[in-house]
Amino acid sequence: MEDQERNLAITTCILAGQILIENGSNMDRVNDTMYRMGSAAGLKSFQVFTTVTGIVASSDHQPNAQAVDIRVRKNNLRKIAQVNSVSRQFSAGELSLQETYQRLSEVDRDQTNLPEWLQCLAAAILSAVLMVIFTEDVRDIAYGFVIGGLGYWTFLRLFGRFQIKYISEFCSALVIGICTVLLGKLGLVHDTSATIVGSIMPLVPGVPLTNAARDFVSGNLISGPSRALEALLTAASIGCAIVIVLRYF
Repeated sequence: MEDQERNLAITTCILAGQILIENGSNMDRVNDTMYRMGSAAGLKSFQVFTTVTGIVASSDHQPNAQAVDIRVRKNNLRKIAQVNSVSRQFSAGELSLQETYQRLSEVDRDQTNLPEWLQCLAAAILSAVLMVIFTEDVRDIAYGFVIGGLGYWTFLRLFGRFQIKYISEFCSALVIGICTVLLGKLGLVHDTSATIVGSIMPLVPGVPLTNAARDFVSGNLISGPSRALEALLTAASIGCAIVIVLRYF
């Protein structure tokens, strides 16, 4: 294998792993995808080191390795599915190395997101559905629907403007807590605790916690604690906001 082709193969594998990590994949999937693609590309002695903040890869006992810095982390399962599809096609010989790199580059550049109103509607529905578990009061469920959607809209707006996740979640939880407590004092919400719990559920870091547990179990002792700490910081920002509201309002 020529150096140029080898470098392209390593770059392609790294790009696939980068997209997976940035969009919420667990490390087992990242490593498995990269090694399968490396094998399909004909790389020998292919070695990969992956964490939630970077990837280092090399092959053929070369003195130099390729590395990439990962700073963006979000949850986009659509991109994960697209990378899986491309990697399977490449491993099956349906795509050439150059075509695979181009397809992955297109996936990486794709910034298409669900409309903001649809994300807020989904968050509102999630809040209302979870409210059914905590209360049987139809009015509380209805208010949980509204407050959950409003809180997630606040998160999207603040995160889109400042790109600071924890502050956005903190402020969103403040909005949810203040709205719920005020409605409770007006007599419109009967069970404020249940309404707060249901409304903040769209902000709870479920995917990072799940990935942290999977990384721990699979032996990724760097990525596991990192993801767990990230999830705990999110939970702490939400919890601190609710405590402040309940203490001072």
